[in-house]
Amino acid sequence: MRLGGVGSRFAIAGVAALILSVPANALKVCADPDFLPYSNRAQEGFENKVAGAVAKWLGEPVEYAWASHRGHGGFPQFLATTLDAKKCDVVMSIPYGSREELTTRPYYVSSYVFVFPKSRNYSIASMDSPVLKQVKLGFERDTPAEDALKMRGMIPGRGRAFDISEDSSASPATMLSALKSRQIDVLITWQPAIGAFLRDYPDFEVVAVPNSRALGPPEQFAFPMSMGVRESDQALKQRLDDVIQSHQAELTAILAENGVRLYTPGQPIP
Repeated sequence: MRLGGVGSRFAIAGVAALILSVPANALKVCADPDFLPYSNRAQEGFENKVAGAVAKWLGEPVEYAWASHRGHGGFPQFLATTLDAKKCDVVMSIPYGSREELTTRPYYVSSYVFVFPKSRNYSIASMDSPVLKQVKLGFERDTPAEDALKMRGMIPGRGRAFDISEDSSASPATMLSALKSRQIDVLITWQPAIGAFLRDYPDFEVVAVPNSRALGPPEQFAFPMSMGVRESDQALKQRLDDVIQSHQAELTAILAENGVRLYTPGQPIP
């Protein structure tokens, strides 16, 4: 499953990682070298900032094995060729309880969001809001947002799909640019994918997509996110769990400084 933006975590194959020479006691992180707002070689992404802080609290340097998250094959293939191949020891963001790897305790929960110009005054509270059937929607392919729109018969027809997780040259910021230029009226995407870029769009409204629905069982649009290690690496998982528990407030501050909004199901994004 892809989350979108974080959807790149579920969209990679056939990549060659540049493995750096690292000291034995380094925190070895697999990350994308060019995929802001998550990570880049200059270590400007929020996952870079989290990794640096965690390494500091562990008393170790952070070192990277770089590999693109995007391309054909999905995130499981990325994990197989990097983390499972022991080219790194941890990925910084993976949905809690993922079957691919051993996950730490969650260190943040965020959500899919509706984004639209404040001037439109749209009344949007859920995927079942009537206005969504009257506007052009933007979303990422193979995400919970696309599934929900298909279930309601709103695509094909009213939507434009973005391939951020497939196109290594694309940025999540292109979705906001499309919204600004009125190529779409409402964007539905994973908030951490666009949070850092929203600072350039103060005229946009951001509304969390609730897990509840008008009819049928609940859908999931809010996801707890963890760090991921190999299934056999219980010792590192425990060390990371201890760090998360001891430094949750600092981790939350790092995320907030980088535009990541936290979300608790049933509550609005602050």
